[in-house]
Amino acid sequence: MKESRMHRNRMTDQTADSDDREILKGALSGIRIVDLSRVLAGPWCTQCFADMGAEVLKVEPPGVGDETRTWSPPSMGGHAAYFTCVNRGKSSIVLDLKAASDRDRLLQAIAVADVVVENFRAGSLDRLGLGVDVMMAANPRLIICSISGYGRSGPEASRAGYDFVIQAESGLMAVTGDPDSQPMKVGVAVSDLFAGLYASQAILAALIARDRTGKGTHLDVSMFDCQVAAMANVAANALATDMPSQRHGNGHPNVVPYRVFEAKDQPFVVAVGNDSQFGRLARDVIGQPQLPDDPRFATNEARSCNRELLNASLADLFRQRTAETWLTALRKVNIPGGRINDVTDALATKQAEERQLVQSFSTEGGQVCAVRYPVRAEGLCTEVTPPPKLGEGGEALLRNWLAG
Repeated sequence: MKESRMHRNRMTDQTADSDDREILKGALSGIRIVDLSRVLAGPWCTQCFADMGAEVLKVEPPGVGDETRTWSPPSMGGHAAYFTCVNRGKSSIVLDLKAASDRDRLLQAIAVADVVVENFRAGSLDRLGLGVDVMMAANPRLIICSISGYGRSGPEASRAGYDFVIQAESGLMAVTGDPDSQPMKVGVAVSDLFAGLYASQAILAALIARDRTGKGTHLDVSMFDCQVAAMANVAANALATDMPSQRHGNGHPNVVPYRVFEAKDQPFVVAVGNDSQFGRLARDVIGQPQLPDDPRFATNEARSCNRELLNASLADLFRQRTAETWLTALRKVNIPGGRINDVTDALATKQAEERQLVQSFSTEGGQVCAVRYPVRAEGLCTEVTPPPKLGEGGEALLRNWLAG
């Protein structure tokens, strides 16, 4: 991101050094998380907890640590940008889980923790003598969350989980891309992210249940299951029709017109969600008041059946004026539409600035910027710290836990 944008749209600059301000503790202050995960799904989950004030002990192997530390360029403040996006607010401890002494230290941490999050391949922790039974014996109140590609059961349980493969096998790629092109993956690793978010939701529910029962539990989170569940209306359509999935490019399988159109100068999106909005589009935006009375376009069902004809007609009209002209007209009559921003543009918008989406930290290695936890509520989030260096802060945090 360019420096001018970064500074224009920055949340309060936070430093690694303590100051005299009262630090917000966050809603999950006092919750202890042992993070045995790496890369994206698990760290995304545990970062949500760190943002809300939980103490997260990130356990990393000797040498490189979490391999995303090496996934640069780009980098910020001495950290790979990829690593920074999922590891802020954590403390790092280096443990060699093949060494008995380090396994013992891990079990000491687990004995006083609330949650363990891990994304080892099924059976790996058992072979290390750190299976679910061993951890639960050390701490019967423990919530263990296992995130894997396919879960702990079924014929695919032993396979490793990769976002690209999950997108392919879950049906997501089959509905992504233009009808006449190859199936496409989404530009962000959404299968990892969905799994991390579902995992964090399940952990919170398990913590509430533990307050009632006094007992811990094991959560089995499958990336495949999570991505299929996140297919939402597309999965519902498949269940209702038993028909193969279709790709609609930037269109919508159920709603028309709802797609990208080319204006005179650049593309933009129009999202007409109901018949009333279509009437306003026809009458007040494109000057075609007769369209809603045409039986081919009078209802969304009719428009969906005649989508190619309607979209072609609209495409010819929209090419005649600039995107900003059309977007201004759409806003005046409350029809959803928007410009297509680059990510750097989105981060630099006045909306992002007002919402303080970007937070910045000053570290020994330089400035680190991150997109903050997106939910706003008083007392929900803490003032988090930058991502840790390998081994930074973990020993002190563990000593504090063991001291009671």
